[in-house]
Amino acid sequence: MLTVHHLGRSQSERIVWLCEELLLDYELKRYGRDPATRLAPPEYKALHPIGTAPVVTDGGLVLGESGAIIEYIIAKYGGGRLARQAGHPEFADYLYWFHYANASFQALLHRALVARRLEPPPDHRVLLDLQARLGRALDFLNRRLGEADYLAGSELTAADIMIVFSLTTMRTFTSYDLKPYPHIIAYLRRIGAREAYQRAMRKGDPGMALVLD
Repeated sequence: MLTVHHLGRSQSERIVWLCEELLLDYELKRYGRDPATRLAPPEYKALHPIGTAPVVTDGGLVLGESGAIIEYIIAKYGGGRLARQAGHPEFADYLYWFHYANASFQALLHRALVARRLEPPPDHRVLLDLQARLGRALDFLNRRLGEADYLAGSELTAADIMIVFSLTTMRTFTSYDLKPYPHIIAYLRRIGAREAYQRAMRKGDPGMALVLD
């Protein structure tokens, strides 16, 4: 059976949400973070050589990386649902935003997180550069979500499942303000109204306040 190993408040929430959207039969194993370091516990780190979330197991397979896991599940268990195939008019947009989520946007947030933990002065050039880059990235997303209800087009796809963590839960680690971006806020309200998203968050992080605005 497919088992999703979910580390609390982590990118593995994407995989729980994907399984709920696809109405899959899967096992969910939850792991809490160390209360002092906020890092994964040893038993989670032992699942995969890289030691980071997300991780799934499927029989003898152990697989990490959000994008790889999502593609694997959609192909093996989802019948291609929530993806776009070559020839579909949204194929290129789907590919772009699916990969943009972690390759560009989440990576930028991680750099900002590390920079802030070093506690530089507010006018440090690295911090100012990261803030400017984040502003440009949010402007870019806001424009896209003013053109379409979802990143690939009119319907939710795995591209949305990839990026929502960065716009929501990640803000409990690296805070930033979405008030200047009304289309992103409207988008998060659409996501938050989805029953599958609500089920996933209740199962994966029960009691956690959702960051949807």
